[in-house]
Amino acid sequence: MDTNRQKAPAEPGLASDRDANGAPVHRGWTPAGGRRRWMEPFVLVFLAEGGTHGYAIMGELEAIGVASGPIDVGQVYRTLRELEAAGQVRSRWSSDPVGPQRREYELTDAGHAALAEWAAVMKDRVRLINLFQKRLKGSGST
Repeated sequence: MDTNRQKAPAEPGLASDRDANGAPVHRGWTPAGGRRRWMEPFVLVFLAEGGTHGYAIMGELEAIGVASGPIDVGQVYRTLRELEAAGQVRSRWSSDPVGPQRREYELTDAGHAALAEWAAVMKDRVRLINLFQKRLKGSGST
């Protein structure tokens, strides 16, 4: 055994690392990184349940814990604008005579098609996660 060999410094971001809020941080998983990508399919599915406004979508996103902290208001509205530019969502000003005017969003046919594609992606992610869990359990690591 070579005792002169120095131990390589620990790589930052291993699975056991946590950020200041206690959220896991490692390659492939940062508190805001990949989770931002989860916003699009959830915005689509919330809109498939019925048209609504941006702050209601934010409430839904917070309720399911799609982010490790407060939902980024700007990211929600950027996502809605991007979906609208892609023809997957359309918006209009509310006609409610009470309270401030709000933009209400709803899915288009293209949005329903995009949601179906996301459903296929999510189904495959579930398969992969289940396979990971099964292999992890079989390894005796948990």
